[in-house]
Amino acid sequence: MQGARAPRDQGQSPGRMSALGRSSVILLTYVLAAIELTCLFMQFSVVPYLSRKLGLDSIAFGYLQTTFGVLQLLGGPVFGRFADQRGARAALTLSFLAALALYLLLAAASSPALPGVYLLFASRLPGALMHTLPAAQMVITDLSAPEERPAALGRLGLCFGVGVILGSLLGGTLVSAYGIQCPAILAALATLLGAVLSFTCIPASTKGAKTDAQAPLPGGPRASVFDLKAIASLLRLPDVPRIFLVKVASNFPTGLFMVMFSIISMDFFQLEAAQAGYLMSFFGLLQMVTQGLVIGQLSSHFSEEALLRASVLVFIVVGLAMAWMSSVFHFCLLVPGLVFSLCALNVVTDSMLTKAVSSSDTGTMLGLCASVQPLLRTLGPTVGGLLYRSFGVPVFGHVQVAINTLVLLVLWRKPMPQRKDKVR
Repeated sequence: MQGARAPRDQGQSPGRMSALGRSSVILLTYVLAAIELTCLFMQFSVVPYLSRKLGLDSIAFGYLQTTFGVLQLLGGPVFGRFADQRGARAALTLSFLAALALYLLLAAASSPALPGVYLLFASRLPGALMHTLPAAQMVITDLSAPEERPAALGRLGLCFGVGVILGSLLGGTLVSAYGIQCPAILAALATLLGAVLSFTCIPASTKGAKTDAQAPLPGGPRASVFDLKAIASLLRLPDVPRIFLVKVASNFPTGLFMVMFSIISMDFFQLEAAQAGYLMSFFGLLQMVTQGLVIGQLSSHFSEEALLRASVLVFIVVGLAMAWMSSVFHFCLLVPGLVFSLCALNVVTDSMLTKAVSSSDTGTMLGLCASVQPLLRTLGPTVGGLLYRSFGVPVFGHVQVAINTLVLLVLWRKPMPQRKDKVR
């Protein structure tokens, strides 16, 4: 990793990094993201079984999940600001160390000699600082050219797909073969490796020389990481509120459905646990191919505005079909369209939002973007549960059609701005 180590050892700025050096850093960033996502989905496989073993009912398990969602929601913007101020190396290392603490607490919670329930809830606390994916997005955003950015960010979908498939398979297999502690211990070792690689091979900063020149003078006051006013000010920049609103609104209906998917798969689709796992693996595989390969190809032929409109339009078509689906076979036919819309929407809006702010604030903006999913996981169980109990599965399709039709009208009436990236 000589190319990746040069910026730290020789004080090079990213603007003077060679193409080989940038490629090495970006490749390592993809590897680190895949490691963290694999470990994350391994623990998703462990936590339900551990909760049941410790005697938690469905309500207590819901509190556990909500706690994790709220902590990630609150921690995302603060972590992004930390990444902007302290650099890529510090951000990635911190995220992996937080993950290490979570997996160690999770392993301890499965020990009969320790207070398992308290340790299980305590294991959610480091989740506020577990944001490897936004940190990876920041590195890729800083080191890629504006025209290459959607494709470069889209390739993180390959990492996500690897995490979903490998993490889910490893978690379930290891729990069955060696017990609940094994996946947690393996995840702790993997995140320790990730922390070492981040600290030794990632540049201290991936910002450009112009950004570095804007840093505070030595001995001068350093802006606080917890300056919520500065974080919120990014949402008031020109065009940012509209792009961010489109991102949240279009994600909301699908987010509700996915939060309730475990219940829907049992009650509506009548699936066993193993069958539901296969379906999620199919979903992950499609996301890996679509975001990693398809979006990159489309972004080289179509504008971000065209891709954004296409994603919203496909959301509407999928919503209409979802309102009429009656079996898991019908849902499988809808999954490719659903995955395309999700991938295109998230990649394009992330790219637009990072271009709408200065290069010194890309980490904070990506942290705000990363808070969208935790927000949906926090609100989703309550809102989705009420809708499902009152109206059944078709209501998710109706909500998707209604909201995305409004979004499409907004996009058609006033097109999104096409910006070039800020000077790095």
